[in-house]
Amino acid sequence: MKKLGLIGYPISHSFSKKFYLEKFERENITDIHYDLYPIEDISNFPLLYERDPAFYGFNVTIPHKRNVMRFLNEFSPEAAEINAVNCVQVRWQGGKPYLKGFNTDAFGFEQSLQPLLKPQHTSALIFGNGGAAQSVFYVLRKLGIDFKIVSRSRNNGDLTYHDLTEDIIASHKLLINCSPVGTFPNVQDAPDIPYDGIGSAHLLYDLIYNPEETAFLKKGKERGAAIKNGHEMLIFQAEKNWEIWNQEG
Repeated sequence: MKKLGLIGYPISHSFSKKFYLEKFERENITDIHYDLYPIEDISNFPLLYERDPAFYGFNVTIPHKRNVMRFLNEFSPEAAEINAVNCVQVRWQGGKPYLKGFNTDAFGFEQSLQPLLKPQHTSALIFGNGGAAQSVFYVLRKLGIDFKIVSRSRNNGDLTYHDLTEDIIASHKLLINCSPVGTFPNVQDAPDIPYDGIGSAHLLYDLIYNPEETAFLKKGKERGAAIKNGHEMLIFQAEKNWEIWNQEG
């Protein structure tokens, strides 16, 4: 039985486990198991695969997307540039494990965003500058979309929330929430921005997928904007992980 798993801490709920177990059942895949491995101290990570060569891949979530990198032998180009890994491929070479890190968050975001882009979406405001935002920065640079980072602290972005005006919102037609504001159970919360600057030419993207329609997205929808949550991004990312784990060689 081959093994896959998610490492992070804490792991209270997991999109990944539900997704893969349902996929295995749907596609009649019976020789692979996927489970959760809550690891508080990342130095314990090698104990998983060194003791059990059945492992051939991992997902990585908060808080280990960067500190896992010291255990890896190789990185894909996007993982190296973003400096964060959410997918690890495990291979055995000469009796030793060889680990390669990937960032499929970027792939998932790009695939879900691109079909929605219109000619006016040439500049973006990104709310939040944490780990989730790094993949978004990478994709926007790749697509040639200018962006400004909005953060609570001036040291952590280009603008603070207090700097924002309706005119600034109006002139940036792509608004992306990379902060946890609005996540279940705090579903009434939304980034503190002047929503009246939003119009029908805007696209609002929220990396959050629970709830399905955050307060941020609702406020945009009320003003005629196109909206998108993070659910499809996760599906694209998960399918890309599966492809990477099952590559030959």
